[in-house]
Amino acid sequence: MCASSSRSSSANNRPDEAYDRTSTLHSEGKASRHAFSSSGGAAGLTLVATPIGNLGDFSLRGAEALAEADLILCEDTRMTARLLSDRNITTRTEALHEHNERQRVPALIERMQNGTRMALVSDAGMPLMSDPGFRLVRAVIDAELPLTVIPGPNAALTALVLSGLPPHPFMFIGFPPPRSAARKEAFAKLRAAERAGLSATLIWHEAPHRLADTLADMTEVFGEDRPCAVGRELTKRFEEVKRGPVGTLAAFYAETAPRGEITLLLGPAEAEESSADDLDTTLRSLLSTHSVKDAAALAATAIGLPRRTVYARALELAAELKNSAD
Repeated sequence: MCASSSRSSSANNRPDEAYDRTSTLHSEGKASRHAFSSSGGAAGLTLVATPIGNLGDFSLRGAEALAEADLILCEDTRMTARLLSDRNITTRTEALHEHNERQRVPALIERMQNGTRMALVSDAGMPLMSDPGFRLVRAVIDAELPLTVIPGPNAALTALVLSGLPPHPFMFIGFPPPRSAARKEAFAKLRAAERAGLSATLIWHEAPHRLADTLADMTEVFGEDRPCAVGRELTKRFEEVKRGPVGTLAAFYAETAPRGEITLLLGPAEAEESSADDLDTTLRSLLSTHSVKDAAALAATAIGLPRRTVYARALELAAELKNSAD
């Protein structure tokens, strides 16, 4: 998260007054602001969206919810400390992340049942979206405790509306697998779904040091001409969105190392029929990282052809590749 100069001191000091000016927009009035209650008994959990880069994007309601909480659960307390300091919020924080969430949930539920008011934030954006918190939310629902959300910035949606790709339908997938073989397999499954009728803009987050390899794998599986966009440092000073065919972007980032937070988008496929060229291209890509049997199984799913036919062609291509290597 990057600090922003666009702050409102009046918002920091008088969140209730600022909220009153907009309360006519909410038919349920102030009582519906979040799950917190001052009436003792079970309190509950409020999910609070945080900025994805610009601290000026943090909402008044979000700041108010964090200030009123007894405890803020954070993906990383050090990251959240910057946000709290910016808004003069002194609420106690504790870490809740992928390594401790399962163990911590029962005790957290018990504390809520005894009246502790909790808020959950991730390092940036909406909680649960490629971030911890899903187990806790499920437990809160199962315990029939109050649960609400204060919406706000989201990197996937921000990139989607900037990309120029069809905005709906879209599918947010999270992070692709870090290793090429698993990544190609995941892409092949999506390609198979497209051949079965899926037509949507696909959205991933990606680490900058893996972006070039991911785009190269994407080119192999989806084809070099698919429309693509790469969003970088969204809402920050050096925000950038590059658009073009996925093969072109793969070549660009192979020569230009990106920096910062990355959101990667792939436009929907055009209607098409399977062909022998599709099969050979898919098989050659998969045979570089898989056995003949596994490559044939994945390609058969992706192309939509009988597995026996694909396996026979995989054997032929494997023999050709071996002879050319010799």
